[in-house]
Amino acid sequence: MVDAGRRRRRSNGAALMVALCLALLGTACATKPAAKPAAAAAGVDVGGAPSVPAGPLDITKLGAKGDGKTDSTQAIMQAWKNACGATGTQKIVIPEGNYLIGALELSGPCTSNIIIRLDGNLLGTGDLNAYKKNWIEFMRVDNFAVNGHGTIDGQGPLVWGKNECNKNYNCKILPNSLVLDYVTNASIRGVTLKNAKFFHLNLFNCKNVLVEKVNITAPGDSPNTDGIHMGDSENVTIKATNIAVGDDCISIGPGTKHVKIHGSRCGPGHGISVGSLGRYKDEKDVEGIEVTNCTIKGATNGLRIKSYEDSKSQLKASKFVYDQVVMDNVSYPIIIDQKYCPNNICSKTGSSKVTVNDIVFKNIVGTSATPEAVTLNCANNLPCQGVQLVNVNLKYTGTNNKTMAVCHNAVGKSSNVVKELACL
Repeated sequence: MVDAGRRRRRSNGAALMVALCLALLGTACATKPAAKPAAAAAGVDVGGAPSVPAGPLDITKLGAKGDGKTDSTQAIMQAWKNACGATGTQKIVIPEGNYLIGALELSGPCTSNIIIRLDGNLLGTGDLNAYKKNWIEFMRVDNFAVNGHGTIDGQGPLVWGKNECNKNYNCKILPNSLVLDYVTNASIRGVTLKNAKFFHLNLFNCKNVLVEKVNITAPGDSPNTDGIHMGDSENVTIKATNIAVGDDCISIGPGTKHVKIHGSRCGPGHGISVGSLGRYKDEKDVEGIEVTNCTIKGATNGLRIKSYEDSKSQLKASKFVYDQVVMDNVSYPIIIDQKYCPNNICSKTGSSKVTVNDIVFKNIVGTSATPEAVTLNCANNLPCQGVQLVNVNLKYTGTNNKTMAVCHNAVGKSSNVVKELACL
Protein backbone atom coordinates (compact mmCIF):
# COMPACT_ATOMS: atom_id res chain seq x y z
CA MET A 1 0.00 0.00 0.00
CA VAL A 2 0.96 3.65 -0.30
CA ASP A 3 1.78 5.26 3.05
CA ALA A 4 -0.48 7.41 5.21
CA GLY A 5 1.84 10.37 4.94
CA ARG A 6 0.76 10.81 1.34
CA ARG A 7 -2.91 11.22 2.10
CA ARG A 8 -4.31 13.44 3.53
CA ARG A 9 -23.09 20.20 16.85
CA ARG A 10 -28.47 21.50 21.73
CA SER A 11 -31.56 19.87 20.58
CA ASN A 12 -35.01 21.19 21.61
CA GLY A 13 -36.21 18.32 23.75
CA ALA A 14 -35.59 14.69 24.50
CA ALA A 15 -37.17 13.30 21.34
CA LEU A 16 -34.78 15.12 19.06
CA MET A 17 -31.79 14.09 21.16
CA VAL A 18 -32.85 10.45 20.95
CA ALA A 19 -33.35 10.73 17.20
CA LEU A 20 -29.92 12.27 16.75
CA CYS A 21 -28.24 9.64 18.85
CA LEU A 22 -29.95 6.79 17.01
CA ALA A 23 -29.34 8.28 13.60
CA LEU A 24 -25.75 9.29 14.13
CA LEU A 25 -24.39 6.79 16.59
CA GLY A 26 -26.88 3.94 16.76
CA THR A 27 -26.72 3.77 20.55
CA ALA A 28 -29.50 2.85 22.91
CA CYS A 29 -29.70 6.33 24.37
CA ALA A 30 -33.51 6.31 24.54
CA THR A 31 -33.13 4.82 28.01
CA LYS A 32 -31.72 8.14 29.24
CA PRO A 33 -33.93 10.81 27.61
CA ALA A 34 -32.75 13.60 29.89
CA ALA A 35 -29.09 13.23 29.01
CA LYS A 36 -27.40 15.68 26.71
CA PRO A 37 -25.68 14.47 23.56
CA ALA A 38 -21.94 14.22 24.02
CA ALA A 39 -21.30 17.12 21.66
CA ALA A 40 -23.75 19.37 23.53
CA ALA A 41 -22.21 18.41 26.85
CA ALA A 42 -18.90 19.55 25.43
CA GLY A 43 -20.41 22.95 24.55
CA VAL A 44 -20.72 22.28 20.83
CA ASP A 45 -23.77 23.48 18.91
CA VAL A 46 -25.62 20.41 17.63
CA GLY A 47 -28.04 22.15 15.32
CA GLY A 48 -30.91 23.60 17.36
CA ALA A 49 -34.53 23.39 16.18
CA PRO A 50 -34.99 22.08 12.63
CA SER A 51 -35.50 24.79 10.04
CA VAL A 52 -36.84 24.59 6.51
CA PRO A 53 -33.84 24.28 4.19
CA ALA A 54 -33.36 26.75 1.34
CA GLY A 55 -34.24 24.09 -1.23
CA PRO A 56 -34.99 20.40 -1.75
CA LEU A 57 -32.87 17.67 -0.19
CA ASP A 58 -33.97 14.91 -2.57
CA ILE A 59 -31.40 15.01 -5.35
CA THR A 60 -33.94 13.96 -8.01
CA LYS A 61 -35.79 17.22 -7.32
CA LEU A 62 -32.60 19.08 -8.07
CA GLY A 63 -32.01 17.60 -11.50
CA ALA A 64 -30.28 14.30 -10.75
CA LYS A 65 -31.20 11.44 -13.04
CA GLY A 66 -30.63 7.85 -12.05
CA ASP A 67 -29.88 6.69 -15.57
CA GLY A 68 -26.17 6.07 -15.05
CA LYS A 69 -25.30 8.57 -17.78
CA THR A 70 -26.40 12.04 -16.70
CA ASP A 71 -23.90 13.95 -14.56
CA SER A 72 -25.60 14.42 -11.16
CA THR A 73 -22.71 16.10 -9.38
CA GLN A 74 -24.29 19.55 -9.08
CA ALA A 75 -27.55 18.12 -7.72
CA ILE A 76 -25.73 16.54 -4.79
CA MET A 77 -23.66 19.68 -4.22
CA GLN A 78 -26.84 21.79 -4.08
CA ALA A 79 -28.56 19.34 -1.71
CA TRP A 80 -25.53 19.56 0.56
CA LYS A 81 -25.58 23.36 0.46
CA ASN A 82 -29.31 23.37 1.32
CA ALA A 83 -28.84 20.99 4.24
CA CYS A 84 -25.63 22.49 5.58
CA GLY A 85 -27.12 25.99 5.84
CA ALA A 86 -30.21 24.84 7.74
CA THR A 87 -30.52 23.89 11.42
CA GLY A 88 -31.56 20.79 13.32
CA THR A 89 -31.29 17.43 11.59
CA GLN A 90 -31.54 17.44 7.81
CA LYS A 91 -31.73 14.39 5.56
CA ILE A 92 -30.36 14.33 2.04
CA VAL A 93 -32.09 11.63 -0.01
CA ILE A 94 -30.41 9.70 -2.80
CA PRO A 95 -33.15 7.32 -3.98
CA GLU A 96 -32.77 4.17 -6.02
CA GLY A 97 -31.09 4.62 -9.37
CA ASN A 98 -27.62 4.91 -10.82
CA TYR A 99 -26.12 8.38 -10.51
CA LEU A 100 -22.99 9.35 -12.38
CA ILE A 101 -20.91 11.60 -10.14
CA GLY A 102 -17.72 13.60 -10.54
CA ALA A 103 -15.66 15.03 -7.69
CA LEU A 104 -17.67 16.12 -4.64
CA GLU A 105 -16.17 18.45 -2.06
CA LEU A 106 -18.72 18.61 0.76
CA SER A 107 -17.37 21.08 3.29
CA GLY A 108 -18.44 22.53 6.62
CA PRO A 109 -18.79 23.80 9.15
CA CYS A 110 -22.54 23.28 8.93
CA THR A 111 -25.26 24.64 11.21
CA SER A 112 -27.17 21.35 11.00
CA ASN A 113 -26.65 17.66 11.56
CA ILE A 114 -26.80 15.90 8.21
CA ILE A 115 -27.95 12.39 7.38
CA ILE A 116 -27.33 11.17 3.86
CA ARG A 117 -29.77 8.40 3.01
CA LEU A 118 -28.11 6.46 0.23
CA ASP A 119 -30.35 3.90 -1.44
CA GLY A 120 -29.12 4.49 -4.98
CA ASN A 121 -25.79 3.78 -6.54
CA LEU A 122 -23.16 6.48 -7.01
CA LEU A 123 -20.88 5.88 -9.97
CA GLY A 124 -17.50 7.58 -10.14
CA THR A 125 -16.70 8.90 -13.57
CA GLY A 126 -13.74 7.35 -15.33
CA ASP A 127 -12.52 10.76 -16.48
CA LEU A 128 -9.57 11.44 -14.19
CA ASN A 129 -9.58 15.10 -15.26
CA ALA A 130 -12.81 15.47 -13.28
CA TYR A 131 -10.93 15.02 -9.99
CA LYS A 132 -8.61 17.40 -8.18
CA LYS A 133 -7.66 14.81 -5.59
CA ASN A 134 -10.43 12.61 -4.21
CA TRP A 135 -13.92 11.59 -5.34
CA ILE A 136 -16.34 12.16 -2.41
CA GLU A 137 -14.72 14.21 0.32
CA PHE A 138 -16.28 15.51 3.55
CA MET A 139 -14.20 18.16 5.24
CA ARG A 140 -14.60 19.92 8.62
CA VAL A 141 -18.06 18.50 9.28
CA ASP A 142 -19.41 17.44 12.68
CA ASN A 143 -22.34 15.15 13.43
CA PHE A 144 -23.27 13.48 10.19
CA ALA A 145 -24.18 10.04 8.95
CA VAL A 146 -24.27 8.07 5.73
CA ASN A 147 -26.63 5.13 5.79
CA GLY A 148 -28.81 3.04 3.53
CA HIS A 149 -28.51 0.12 1.14
CA GLY A 150 -26.85 1.83 -1.79
CA THR A 151 -23.42 1.55 -3.32
CA ILE A 152 -20.49 3.89 -3.77
CA ASP A 153 -18.91 2.46 -6.91
CA GLY A 154 -15.58 4.01 -7.86
CA GLN A 155 -15.57 2.16 -11.21
CA GLY A 156 -11.93 1.42 -10.66
CA PRO A 157 -11.56 -1.01 -13.59
CA LEU A 158 -11.80 2.01 -15.89
CA VAL A 159 -8.51 3.44 -14.58
CA TRP A 160 -6.57 0.75 -12.69
CA GLY A 161 -4.37 0.34 -15.74
CA LYS A 162 -3.06 3.86 -15.13
CA ASN A 163 -1.85 2.99 -11.63
CA GLU A 164 1.94 2.80 -11.67
CA CYS A 165 2.54 2.51 -7.93
CA ASN A 166 3.85 -1.01 -8.30
CA LYS A 167 6.68 0.39 -10.44
CA ASN A 168 7.23 3.78 -8.84
CA TYR A 169 6.78 4.23 -5.10
CA ASN A 170 6.41 8.00 -5.60
CA CYS A 171 3.63 7.49 -8.12
CA LYS A 172 0.68 9.70 -8.90
CA ILE A 173 -2.18 8.83 -6.56
CA LEU A 174 -5.57 8.03 -8.09
CA PRO A 175 -8.73 9.38 -6.38
CA ASN A 176 -9.85 7.79 -3.13
CA SER A 177 -13.58 7.00 -3.09
CA LEU A 178 -14.88 8.26 0.27
CA VAL A 179 -12.74 10.62 2.36
CA LEU A 180 -13.38 12.16 5.77
CA ASP A 181 -11.01 14.97 6.73
CA TYR A 182 -11.25 16.74 10.11
CA VAL A 183 -14.61 15.12 10.84
CA THR A 184 -16.00 14.57 14.35
CA ASN A 185 -18.94 12.33 15.29
CA ALA A 186 -19.79 10.42 12.14
CA SER A 187 -21.26 7.07 11.24
CA ILE A 188 -21.30 5.07 8.03
CA ARG A 189 -23.78 2.20 8.03
CA GLY A 190 -25.18 -0.42 5.72
CA VAL A 191 -23.74 0.84 2.45
CA THR A 192 -21.39 -0.86 0.03
CA LEU A 193 -18.14 0.59 -1.24
CA LYS A 194 -17.01 -1.06 -4.44
CA ASN A 195 -14.11 -0.95 -6.87
CA ALA A 196 -12.39 2.18 -5.64
CA LYS A 197 -9.83 3.75 -7.93
CA PHE A 198 -7.52 3.84 -4.91
CA PHE A 199 -8.56 3.62 -1.23
CA HIS A 200 -12.24 2.91 -0.55
CA LEU A 201 -12.54 4.83 2.75
CA ASN A 202 -9.88 7.20 4.05
CA LEU A 203 -10.04 8.93 7.46
CA PHE A 204 -7.67 11.76 8.27
CA ASN A 205 -7.69 13.71 11.53
CA CYS A 206 -11.10 12.36 12.51
CA LYS A 207 -12.62 11.69 15.92
CA ASN A 208 -15.49 9.43 16.98
CA VAL A 209 -16.23 7.55 13.78
CA LEU A 210 -18.34 4.40 13.52
CA VAL A 211 -18.26 2.10 10.51
CA GLU A 212 -20.87 -0.63 10.88
CA LYS A 213 -22.31 -3.32 8.61
CA VAL A 214 -20.48 -1.95 5.62
CA ASN A 215 -19.37 -4.10 2.69
CA ILE A 216 -16.19 -3.16 0.87
CA THR A 217 -15.23 -5.11 -2.20
CA ALA A 218 -12.75 -5.11 -5.07
CA PRO A 219 -10.86 -7.88 -6.87
CA GLY A 220 -7.97 -9.40 -4.98
CA ASP A 221 -5.53 -8.23 -7.62
CA SER A 222 -6.77 -4.62 -7.86
CA PRO A 223 -3.98 -2.15 -7.10
CA ASN A 224 -3.86 -0.13 -3.86
CA THR A 225 -7.56 -0.63 -3.14
CA ASP A 226 -7.27 -0.52 0.66
CA GLY A 227 -10.60 -1.05 2.37
CA ILE A 228 -10.33 1.42 5.27
CA HIS A 229 -7.30 3.58 5.92
CA MET A 230 -6.92 5.99 8.83
CA GLY A 231 -4.26 8.38 10.01
CA ASP A 232 -4.02 10.94 12.84
CA SER A 233 -7.46 9.82 13.99
CA GLU A 234 -8.96 8.86 17.34
CA ASN A 235 -11.82 6.72 18.60
CA VAL A 236 -12.63 4.79 15.45
CA THR A 237 -14.88 1.73 15.69
CA ILE A 238 -15.34 -0.80 12.90
CA LYS A 239 -18.04 -3.41 13.51
CA ALA A 240 -19.62 -6.23 11.53
CA THR A 241 -17.94 -5.08 8.35
CA ASN A 242 -16.83 -7.31 5.47
CA ILE A 243 -13.80 -6.30 3.44
CA ALA A 244 -12.41 -8.08 0.39
CA VAL A 245 -9.93 -5.98 -1.58
CA GLY A 246 -6.58 -5.90 -3.36
CA ASP A 247 -4.54 -4.30 -0.58
CA ASP A 248 -4.87 -3.87 3.19
CA CYS A 249 -8.37 -4.59 4.46
CA ILE A 250 -7.72 -2.06 7.21
CA SER A 251 -4.59 0.04 7.51
CA ILE A 252 -3.80 2.16 10.55
CA GLY A 253 -1.33 4.97 10.01
CA PRO A 254 0.72 7.20 12.29
CA GLY A 255 -0.98 9.35 14.92
CA THR A 256 -3.96 7.02 15.33
CA LYS A 257 -5.24 6.10 18.79
CA HIS A 258 -8.05 4.04 20.30
CA VAL A 259 -9.29 1.91 17.42
CA LYS A 260 -11.66 -1.01 17.92
CA ILE A 261 -12.22 -3.54 15.14
CA HIS A 262 -14.80 -6.15 16.11
CA GLY A 263 -16.75 -8.94 14.46
CA SER A 264 -15.45 -8.19 10.98
CA ARG A 265 -14.09 -10.23 8.08
CA CYS A 266 -11.08 -9.62 5.89
CA GLY A 267 -10.01 -11.37 2.71
CA PRO A 268 -8.83 -11.45 0.14
CA GLY A 269 -6.44 -8.60 0.80
CA HIS A 270 -3.27 -7.84 2.70
CA GLY A 271 -4.74 -8.23 6.16
CA ILE A 272 -5.17 -5.80 9.06
CA SER A 273 -2.07 -3.63 9.19
CA VAL A 274 -0.53 -0.99 11.39
CA GLY A 275 1.84 1.08 9.29
CA SER A 276 3.87 1.66 7.50
CA LEU A 277 5.46 3.71 10.28
CA GLY A 278 8.49 5.91 10.19
CA ARG A 279 8.78 6.90 6.58
CA TYR A 280 8.23 10.63 7.18
CA LYS A 281 9.43 13.10 9.78
CA ASP A 282 7.22 14.14 12.72
CA GLU A 283 4.97 11.10 12.69
CA LYS A 284 3.05 10.52 15.92
CA ASP A 285 2.51 7.46 18.09
CA VAL A 286 -0.01 4.71 17.43
CA GLU A 287 -1.61 3.27 20.55
CA GLY A 288 -4.67 1.45 21.84
CA ILE A 289 -5.53 -0.83 18.93
CA GLU A 290 -7.99 -3.67 19.58
CA VAL A 291 -8.91 -6.35 17.05
CA THR A 292 -11.40 -8.87 18.41
CA ASN A 293 -13.62 -11.65 17.11
CA CYS A 294 -12.55 -11.27 13.51
CA THR A 295 -11.86 -13.68 10.65
CA ILE A 296 -9.16 -13.29 8.05
CA LYS A 297 -9.38 -15.55 5.01
CA GLY A 298 -7.08 -16.02 2.06
CA ALA A 299 -5.08 -12.86 2.76
CA THR A 300 -1.38 -12.34 2.06
CA ASN A 301 -0.90 -11.20 5.65
CA GLY A 302 -2.94 -11.56 8.79
CA LEU A 303 -2.20 -9.23 11.69
CA ARG A 304 0.73 -7.05 10.68
CA ILE A 305 2.79 -4.23 12.21
CA LYS A 306 5.34 -2.71 9.86
CA SER A 307 7.89 0.08 10.18
CA TYR A 308 10.71 1.31 7.98
CA GLU A 309 14.15 -0.01 8.60
CA ASP A 310 15.64 3.48 8.24
CA SER A 311 12.74 5.30 9.92
CA LYS A 312 12.77 9.11 9.83
CA SER A 313 10.55 9.62 12.91
CA GLN A 314 10.92 8.61 16.51
CA LEU A 315 7.57 7.16 17.51
CA LYS A 316 5.98 4.36 19.44
CA ALA A 317 3.53 1.59 18.54
CA SER A 318 2.11 0.24 21.77
CA LYS A 319 -0.83 -1.25 23.65
CA PHE A 320 -2.21 -3.46 20.89
CA VAL A 321 -4.49 -6.42 21.64
CA TYR A 322 -5.42 -9.00 19.03
CA ASP A 323 -7.90 -11.48 20.51
CA GLN A 324 -10.14 -14.22 19.12
CA VAL A 325 -9.00 -13.99 15.51
CA VAL A 326 -9.48 -16.94 13.15
CA MET A 327 -7.05 -17.38 10.29
CA ASP A 328 -8.20 -19.33 7.23
CA ASN A 329 -5.36 -20.12 4.84
CA VAL A 330 -3.57 -16.84 5.53
CA SER A 331 0.02 -16.21 4.55
CA TYR A 332 2.06 -14.90 7.49
CA PRO A 333 -0.82 -14.80 10.00
CA ILE A 334 1.18 -12.93 12.68
CA ILE A 335 3.91 -10.57 11.60
CA ILE A 336 5.89 -7.72 13.13
CA ASP A 337 8.32 -6.31 10.60
CA GLN A 338 10.62 -3.49 11.73
CA LYS A 339 12.72 -3.94 8.62
CA TYR A 340 10.04 -3.08 6.10
CA CYS A 341 11.56 -1.71 2.91
CA PRO A 342 9.29 -1.77 -0.19
CA ASN A 343 10.86 -1.30 -3.60
CA ASN A 344 14.28 -1.25 -1.94
CA ILE A 345 13.96 2.47 -1.15
CA CYS A 346 15.56 2.16 2.28
CA SER A 347 19.06 2.30 3.59
CA LYS A 348 19.46 -1.09 5.18
CA THR A 349 21.13 0.12 8.36
CA GLY A 350 18.82 -1.52 10.86
CA SER A 351 18.78 1.72 12.89
CA SER A 352 15.06 1.92 13.60
CA LYS A 353 13.52 4.80 15.58
CA VAL A 354 10.13 3.07 15.97
CA THR A 355 9.52 1.46 19.36
CA VAL A 356 7.17 -1.53 19.36
CA ASN A 357 5.98 -2.70 22.77
CA ASP A 358 3.05 -4.18 24.69
CA ILE A 359 1.66 -6.24 21.82
CA VAL A 360 -0.64 -9.15 22.71
CA PHE A 361 -1.66 -11.90 20.29
CA LYS A 362 -4.26 -13.97 22.13
CA ASN A 363 -6.50 -16.80 20.97
CA ILE A 364 -5.25 -16.71 17.40
CA VAL A 365 -6.15 -19.98 15.70
CA GLY A 366 -6.53 -21.49 12.25
CA THR A 367 -4.39 -22.24 9.24
CA SER A 368 -1.40 -20.66 7.59
CA ALA A 369 -0.65 -20.76 3.85
CA THR A 370 3.06 -20.40 4.62
CA PRO A 371 5.30 -22.35 6.96
CA GLU A 372 6.07 -19.10 8.81
CA ALA A 373 2.93 -18.75 10.88
CA VAL A 374 4.60 -16.30 13.28
CA THR A 375 7.20 -13.77 12.16
CA LEU A 376 8.70 -11.33 14.66
CA ASN A 377 11.38 -9.49 12.71
CA CYS A 378 12.38 -6.71 15.08
CA ALA A 379 15.12 -4.13 14.82
CA ASN A 380 18.64 -4.93 15.85
CA ASN A 381 19.07 -1.68 17.76
CA LEU A 382 15.52 -1.44 19.15
CA PRO A 383 14.08 -4.88 19.90
CA CYS A 384 10.35 -5.39 20.31
CA GLN A 385 9.42 -5.46 24.00
CA GLY A 386 6.46 -6.96 25.85
CA VAL A 387 5.26 -9.17 23.02
CA GLN A 388 2.90 -11.90 24.20
CA LEU A 389 1.77 -15.01 22.37
CA VAL A 390 -1.14 -16.53 24.32
CA ASN A 391 -3.23 -19.48 23.15
CA VAL A 392 -1.85 -19.35 19.63
CA ASN A 393 -2.51 -22.41 17.49
CA LEU A 394 -1.76 -22.01 13.80
CA LYS A 395 -0.95 -24.83 11.41
CA TYR A 396 0.66 -24.77 8.00
CA THR A 397 -1.66 -26.33 5.41
CA GLY A 398 1.07 -27.45 3.00
CA THR A 399 2.93 -30.72 2.94
CA ASN A 400 6.41 -29.63 1.94
CA ASN A 401 7.44 -28.07 5.23
CA LYS A 402 6.61 -27.68 8.91
CA THR A 403 4.83 -24.93 10.82
CA MET A 404 7.40 -22.57 12.27
CA ALA A 405 8.05 -19.26 13.98
CA VAL A 406 10.84 -16.95 12.88
CA CYS A 407 11.73 -14.52 15.65
CA HIS A 408 14.57 -12.02 15.83
CA ASN A 409 15.16 -9.41 18.55
CA ALA A 410 11.75 -9.94 20.18
CA VAL A 411 11.37 -9.94 23.96
CA GLY A 412 8.26 -11.26 25.69
CA LYS A 413 6.60 -14.52 26.61
CA SER A 414 4.66 -17.43 25.18
CA SER A 415 1.80 -19.12 27.01
CA ASN A 416 -0.16 -22.16 25.87
CA VAL A 417 1.29 -21.93 22.40
CA VAL A 418 1.98 -24.92 20.18
CA LYS A 419 5.65 -25.72 20.60
CA GLU A 420 6.59 -24.93 17.02
CA LEU A 421 5.52 -21.31 17.57
CA ALA A 422 6.71 -20.71 21.12
CA CYS A 423 9.68 -18.56 20.20
CA LEU A 424 9.46 -16.11 23.14
